[in-house]
Amino acid sequence: MTAPPRPGPTLRVTIPAPAPAVREFLATEAGSAVLLLVATIVALGWANSPWSASYDELWDAHAVIGIGAASLDMSLHHWVNDGLMAIFFMVVGLEIAREVTTGELRDRRSVAVPALGAIGGLATPALVYWLFNQSGDGAAGWGIAMSTDTAFVLGILALFGPRCPDRLRLFMLTLAIVDDIGAISVVAIFYTDHVNVVALVLTAVAVLAIVCLRWMGVWQLSPYLLAAALLWLAVHESGVHATLAGVLVGLLMPAMPPRREQVDNVPFFVRAMQEDTSAARSALAVSAARAAISPNERLQHLLHPVSAFVVVPVFGLANAGVRLSGETLREAATSPVTLGVATALLVGNMIGITLASVCAVRTGLGVLPGRVRYGHLLGAAVLAGIGFTISLFITELAFDSEALRDQAKIGILAGSAVAASLGSVLLRYLGERMPLCSPDSDGLPPPLPPRPWLAPRIPAR
Repeated sequence: MTAPPRPGPTLRVTIPAPAPAVREFLATEAGSAVLLLVATIVALGWANSPWSASYDELWDAHAVIGIGAASLDMSLHHWVNDGLMAIFFMVVGLEIAREVTTGELRDRRSVAVPALGAIGGLATPALVYWLFNQSGDGAAGWGIAMSTDTAFVLGILALFGPRCPDRLRLFMLTLAIVDDIGAISVVAIFYTDHVNVVALVLTAVAVLAIVCLRWMGVWQLSPYLLAAALLWLAVHESGVHATLAGVLVGLLMPAMPPRREQVDNVPFFVRAMQEDTSAARSALAVSAARAAISPNERLQHLLHPVSAFVVVPVFGLANAGVRLSGETLREAATSPVTLGVATALLVGNMIGITLASVCAVRTGLGVLPGRVRYGHLLGAAVLAGIGFTISLFITELAFDSEALRDQAKIGILAGSAVAASLGSVLLRYLGERMPLCSPDSDGLPPPLPPRPWLAPRIPAR
């Protein structure tokens, strides 16, 4: 009598849940999407109301900051785009640095699929736009459709609740981070008109100062923020867009976990404060606790709500006010700029992200995380066509003509609206119907239906 065959080992891969810091980031971005949508609606309504002149007057008004003869005079619109948006890009840089140091971007296999998907989502929309605008004044807008609006995408994914796996949100966050790196590089390289060499030297000095602070192990935020302000002024005067200073500061902020002795010092100072509740002992305890958290984490905790709930909505209010008159809409309906932006956002991201991600999975370069299916991937690729914040930002840099700016903004609004609607439908109806494309799931994938034509032939004895 032969013993029955032993059952084979069960494949069980544990996928860790997103870290608390990542969960907080996702929740804040989802909340930001609501305010950004409200600000966009208000801007459109205001710009097309009988009080539309006050919209232009507000953002054209000038504000001056200076000491003595040294002053900086810009319109409110430029203060928002050059000043406040530096905070937004600083938060992006902080998130990139954290993920590279301690987060998802450390693991090559985990980051390969969203990274290659992001590259596809950068190159393909630019190519699609170029097909519509191969020459002429509109050709400069090829970078408009290259960026995904993280807040809107994560906000829509949050509406799905448990139906949307947490790992899909993390996948899209990783894709958006790599996408932002590409968009920032495009702004720095291709949308800089002139360069002031002296200011660039001062920029290098300010960057060196931040590097020295990091090398010396300075954990207080004040020296970094002072150097960041000087860096912003130098970059602003250099001719390179001032928001890139925010990216540099975010990338250079120390993000490594604290040393063991820094963590062990906290209980000691807390006990000392319990014995003596004087202000000096309390200040030491607070300093010890702050030193046990990286400057990156503390600055992101401080600035991310400001960026999400103040900077991004104000930016939307200042830039989304497009006059939708009959003549403007008729011009936009046949404008290669409008058609190119809308098509590139929707079709370019869907094709580029999907094909690049599938190629990464099929070639073994990376895996999709557990519970993420092909339907999720396709729906998320379409949702990535929501290009708003950085797309509007690049529109202001790409075109000097107000007419071309309005046509591009109409394309952004139209393409983003269709991408949001179609992506939601695909996630709703395909997310749970298409098979798992990676074995790295929380459990075994469902068994495939029998396929006798694929069964191996057993030779007769």
